[in-house]
Amino acid sequence: MITYNDVYKTIGKNIKKYRNQLGLTQQQLADKLGMSLNFIGKIEVGYDHPSLYTLVDISNSLEVPLKNFFE
Repeated sequence: MITYNDVYKTIGKNIKKYRNQLGLTQQQLADKLGMSLNFIGKIEVGYDHPSLYTLVDISNSLEVPLKNFFE
């Protein structure tokens, strides 16, 4: 059975993967989004649960389809 925490960990892992592919640091992504470094870090480890709006903003910033975060 999949849990909410599993989903958020998968999302965070994928955000980190795509961020690294672009050669961005967490700080650079945070600055691009107008968010805190701490918040981005927590998202990437699945500790913080971003809203759909935030996920769309991250998706657009990383130029990756939103659905890719869930795979």
